Amino acid sequence: MKLSTFWQRVTRKRKNRKTGRDVINRGTANSAPNIINRNEHALSRKEMSEHALKVLYRLKKARYESFLVGGGVRDLLLGLHPKDFDVATNATPEQVRKLFGNCRLIGRRFRLAHVHFGREIIEVATFRASHDQAGGEGVTRDGMIVRDNVYGTLEDDAWRRDFTVNALYYNIYDFSIVDYTGGLNDIENKVIRIIGDATERLQEDPVRMLRAVRFAAKLNFKIEESLSASIKKNIHLLDGVPVARLFEEVLKLFLHGHALASYELLKEYDLLKHLFAQTAEHLDEAGDKFITQALINTDLRIKQKKPIAPAFLYAALLWPAVRYQTKKLKQEDLSLLQVYQIAGQDVLEKQLKQILIPKRFGIPMREIWTMQARLASRKGKRPLKLLPHPRFRASYDFLLLREQSGETQLKELCDWWTTIQTVDEEQQLIMCKNVSSGKKKNKRKKTFKNNKSKTS
Repeated sequence: MKLSTFWQRVTRKRKNRKTGRDVINRGTANSAPNIINRNEHALSRKEMSEHALKVLYRLKKARYESFLVGGGVRDLLLGLHPKDFDVATNATPEQVRKLFGNCRLIGRRFRLAHVHFGREIIEVATFRASHDQAGGEGVTRDGMIVRDNVYGTLEDDAWRRDFTVNALYYNIYDFSIVDYTGGLNDIENKVIRIIGDATERLQEDPVRMLRAVRFAAKLNFKIEESLSASIKKNIHLLDGVPVARLFEEVLKLFLHGHALASYELLKEYDLLKHLFAQTAEHLDEAGDKFITQALINTDLRIKQKKPIAPAFLYAALLWPAVRYQTKKLKQEDLSLLQVYQIAGQDVLEKQLKQILIPKRFGIPMREIWTMQARLASRKGKRPLKLLPHPRFRASYDFLLLREQSGETQLKELCDWWTTIQTVDEEQQLIMCKNVSSGKKKNKRKKTFKNNKSKTS
């Protein structure tokens, strides 16, 4: 069935059925769900993960409720190809573990079951309920949820989710789609809408601001007006989120094929300074152009299914701050290499107070920055020692981005490094010799001129 036909049928069914839109803003669960039967929607099990289906069927066989939920359902409805498939059930994490020998329980804030199938992990979550209901453990601090293990029903779970487009359930028992919150309508209208009171839900979990931006960027949806206004009023809440969690959210924003759109929305909502304060403070036209081109390249590589290095991405996002620091340090009596080393270390240390960056990324980031100084020095055989360096290619690409973004006096340097990679070893030696002799020749000319002036 074509997607357009599916939406037509959904619209006809809504004429005589409440979708829950009237109660979304009140955050209450008192409406019957909109149920789309198997012959009225376009979802097919052929497009779903075989491992997710195994989990669904085994839960069903054990007589537990079993639903595919969230982004997997949303993306399939939009004709996309989701990579992750999540399952919701009334089985507790401990009961799920008994069913699957390849299951691990994770999390304290949100207790989850991860069922492992090689590299693929199917996340299984027990239906959640609001904190004023019995049956589990829920802890809030200053309005923020710090532990959420209050279990409930399918309906409870739907109203506890963040956005309507993520609160759609595919029922493995009869292959229907269950919609309590009006998510189908918002998918049709391309809207990101939060479930419940926007301010209250953002206080519960400020990361929802970043999730709203991410989904809007990924799906090319607009953020609903009341949510948009609430984000702008509650931006400061992000400063209280653990730095490790923000690291994961930044990777999701920039490493899934919609990096540029995410960046533009972060700037639009003034969220950038709560993730990269130094970048936001020193973001000039050249820096903005540099980051934009880096993100365009990132999106293209993902589209081409090429690997992405998070270290390069973070190095690019922080480059405006590093460049600003190098300009200040160049006024001191330091070598260019020392300038980049000190500037990079200073920027990274400050950034770690906002977002945790593991050493496996932090070390390559500093190397990419310091290599900019090494690439600028082409005396003797130094360039030949740099070519096999494991960070050379990334640093060379970084140099090209700097030139493309408008940094002056880099074109000759970029052309030289581009050429030396294409010629044989003999020609490389000649190129290095010409650079060195050229500089010595200029020095001799200057000395001769000075001597001549003294003689006169």
